[in-house]
Amino acid sequence: MQIAMKAIILKSFGGPESFELCDVPKPVPHAKQVLVRVHATSINPLDYQVRRGDYHDLVQLPAITGHDVSGVVEEVGAGVTTFSPGDEVWYTPQIFDGPGSYAEYHVAAESIIGKKPASLSHLEAASLTLVGGTVWEALIVRAVLRVGECILIHGGAGGVGHVAIQLAKAIGAKVFTTVREANAEFARSMGADVIIDYQKEDYVDSIMRETGGRGVDVVFDTIGGDTLSRSPDALAQLGRVVTIVDTALPQNLIQAWGKNASYHFVFTRQNRGKLDELSALIERGQLQPHVGAVYSLADIPLAHARLESSNNGVQGKIAIAVDRRLRESME
Repeated sequence: MQIAMKAIILKSFGGPESFELCDVPKPVPHAKQVLVRVHATSINPLDYQVRRGDYHDLVQLPAITGHDVSGVVEEVGAGVTTFSPGDEVWYTPQIFDGPGSYAEYHVAAESIIGKKPASLSHLEAASLTLVGGTVWEALIVRAVLRVGECILIHGGAGGVGHVAIQLAKAIGAKVFTTVREANAEFARSMGADVIIDYQKEDYVDSIMRETGGRGVDVVFDTIGGDTLSRSPDALAQLGRVVTIVDTALPQNLIQAWGKNASYHFVFTRQNRGKLDELSALIERGQLQPHVGAVYSLADIPLAHARLESSNNGVQGKIAIAVDRRLRESME
């Protein structure tokens, strides 16, 4: 008899009400695959972009979406040598390639799974896999941020931004960040050197004042739109702009040309190497994800609605307690 599990199914593209909690068959691991009992997942902007249909040509409905897993190995397929049942693991499922993490169980290739840092709870670990890998790709691989350089991180209180601040400080950079006034102390606690309240002051003017007119070496954009188009104005000569946001609208980059700037567009790739690097930072006390809110699996529609709202009051990430025992421990 086939065993069932609970999962949140995306029935149609649209608002948070497009999700439905259902019973579906529990997956079975094949060769080189690992079956994981999902203890926690989290919510990312990518998740609501997928839900509303931004990538409709890449997602076949009905679908299980979600892009973060922290859990425990339940079973391994033939040829798996790295993991055994009972191991605590974390990873990002392959994006647009099979079911996601909004379920009680998930199957993934052995090659993309990492050992969960022992010091992190499942909620904390699940909040970091996608954003941590994205920040590593952006700052280390693409921007090649170096000791002593200056970086502007847009949206420093968000899920990506608060991780980017910590990684940039671990590298040895000077960190400027834009946040609302209510999030200034949080961004400072993450390690930001210069806080810019973007609602009260122009961030380009602030950067130029603080750097004596030189500008920053790197801009990390998590916002898009006008933020991306104006970022070259804050750059130093030979600066780099890294963005993780879709750029559907044409951009006027004449200022970037005048500064010999380079642009990098990041859509993170899954691999164990980045997770292991993040684990090392965590073990050294240089990186700690912040969970600003927790919801249950059944309440994922509410979590989506909250993250999607313009002033959601969340610092860091929204995590989802999937495992019943984890939910009970929070009550």
